[in-house]
Amino acid sequence: MADSLFSSLFKSFLKPPKKKAPVEEKAAAPKKEELKEPPRPRQTEVAIDAQTRAREIILEAKDEAIQIRRQAEEEARQARTTALQIEAKLAQSQEQIDQKLANLEQREKILKEKEVQIVQELDGLKEKRTNLVTQLEKTAALTKEEARKMILTQIEEELKSEIAKRIKEAEEETQREADKKAQQIIIQAMQRGATDYVAEYTVSTVKLSDEEMKGRIIGKEGRNIRALELATGVDIDLEEEGIVRLSSFDPIRREVAKRTLERLIADGRIQPTRIEEFVEREKRQIEKAIFEAGEQLAYESKVQGLPPALVSLLGKFKFRTSFGQNQWLHTLEVVRIAVAIAQNLGANIDLTRRIALFHDIGKVVDEEGPQEEVGANTLRKFNLSENVILGVATQHQDEFQSLESAIVFIADAISAARPGARHEPHEEYVKRISEIEKIAQAHSGVEKAYALEAGREVRVLVVPEKVSDDEMVKIAHDIAQEVREKVTVPGQVKVTTIREVRASAAS
Repeated sequence: MADSLFSSLFKSFLKPPKKKAPVEEKAAAPKKEELKEPPRPRQTEVAIDAQTRAREIILEAKDEAIQIRRQAEEEARQARTTALQIEAKLAQSQEQIDQKLANLEQREKILKEKEVQIVQELDGLKEKRTNLVTQLEKTAALTKEEARKMILTQIEEELKSEIAKRIKEAEEETQREADKKAQQIIIQAMQRGATDYVAEYTVSTVKLSDEEMKGRIIGKEGRNIRALELATGVDIDLEEEGIVRLSSFDPIRREVAKRTLERLIADGRIQPTRIEEFVEREKRQIEKAIFEAGEQLAYESKVQGLPPALVSLLGKFKFRTSFGQNQWLHTLEVVRIAVAIAQNLGANIDLTRRIALFHDIGKVVDEEGPQEEVGANTLRKFNLSENVILGVATQHQDEFQSLESAIVFIADAISAARPGARHEPHEEYVKRISEIEKIAQAHSGVEKAYALEAGREVRVLVVPEKVSDDEMVKIAHDIAQEVREKVTVPGQVKVTTIREVRASAAS
C-alpha cells in the first residue's frame, strides 16, 4: 500500500501541467526568445525527494514489521515454555496422587488380610471351645448345656476386648488416611484456584496537576462541585493537597464520578452543563464495561451460551465488594476451587461450574428477600437448569440437594476464609446507606436521593412539577423523622431537598 501511494505521488509530481487554450489577441506575436519555456528543475527535485522519502518509509515499515514479528515469536516461545512448565507440574502432582492412591490400596489389602486372619482365629477358637466342652462333660458333672453357657461366657469376655481393639485400630487407620486424602484434595484445589486480592474500600482518589485545578472543580460559589455531587451521588473531598477523594458505598457511582472527573480535568471546561453531559456519557461506558466484565467472567469460568441480560448481571460483580473482597475475583476463585474438588470426587463438573458461577447472583439483583431465594428466582426467569437453581437456592442452608451444591458451599467458604481475602466488615454500613436512600425515594415527588457522609447527610432531588417550594420543607422533615425512627445513624442526620427549575431556548 505504501509503494502504490508514493508511486502515485511521484507520478503526480512528474505530470506536466495542462496546456492553456490559446488566447486571441491583436497584439504582435512574441519573439522566439519569449516563447521558449525555461527548465523546471524544482519539480524534478521534489519528485526525487518524494521517491527517496517513500523508500525510507517503506524500509522503516519493513523494519518495524520484522521487529513486531520477532517480538511475537519471543512471546510465543515464552508462552510455550510456561505451558510446558505448568504441564510438568500437573503431571508431577498426578503422579503423587497416583502413588498415594496405590498406598491406600495397599493398606486396604493389608486390612482385608488382617480381617481374614481374625476370622481364622475365631474359627480356631470355636474348635478349641468344642474340645473344652467335650473334656468338661467327661470330667465334670455338668450337662452339655451348662458347660456350653460357662465356656461361652468365658470366651466372650476374652474376645470382646480383642475384637474391639482391632476394630478401633482399623477405624483409626482408615480415618487418618481419609483425612490426609481430604487435605490433599483441598490443598490442590486452593492452589489451582488461588487469585490475588487487594482489599477494596469505599474511597477513590484522583490526582491533580496543580492546586489551581481545585478552584475550577469547585466553581463559582461551589456550583461545579455541587453539580458533580448531585449528578453522581458521591461525596467529594478536596482538603488534601493535590488529591481529590471520592467517597460512596456504591462502587459503580464512585467509578462513574472518578472517570467523569478525570475527563473534565483533561478537557479543562468544567461547568454544570458539561458535568451532566460527561456523567451520562460515563454511565453508558460503565454499562458497556459491566457487560464486558460479565463476558470475561463467563469465559474464564468456561460457561457459554448465557443470555446477554444474565451476562450483564455477572458483570456487576466487577464493581461490587463483600467485606472488601471483590465479587468478580471471588466468584472466579470459587469456580476454580469447586471444579478442582469435583474432579477429585467424581462429581458433575459442568453442574458444579454453573452453581459456583451463579452462587452469589442474588447479591446484584435489586429485589427484596433472602439472597438465595432472589438468586434462584432470577435464574428461573432465564430458564436455567433446575439442578443449577436448586444448587443456588440451598447455598446457605444446612441440607444440600446434591453433592455439587455442597462442593460449591465448601469452595465459597475456602475463598472467603483464607487470610487476606477480606478485611473488617462494612456490610452493615452498606445496608444502612441503602435503607436511608430507599426511605427517601419512597416519598411522593422524590426523583433521586443520595446518602452521604456515612448516612449523616441526605440529598433529595424532587420533581419541580409535583413539589412546590413550601412542600419541600415538609418532605425534608418527614424523611429526617423516618430515618431517625427506622435507621441507626451515628450522629445527626441532615436532609437537604433540592428543587431545580430550568428554562432553555434555541435560536
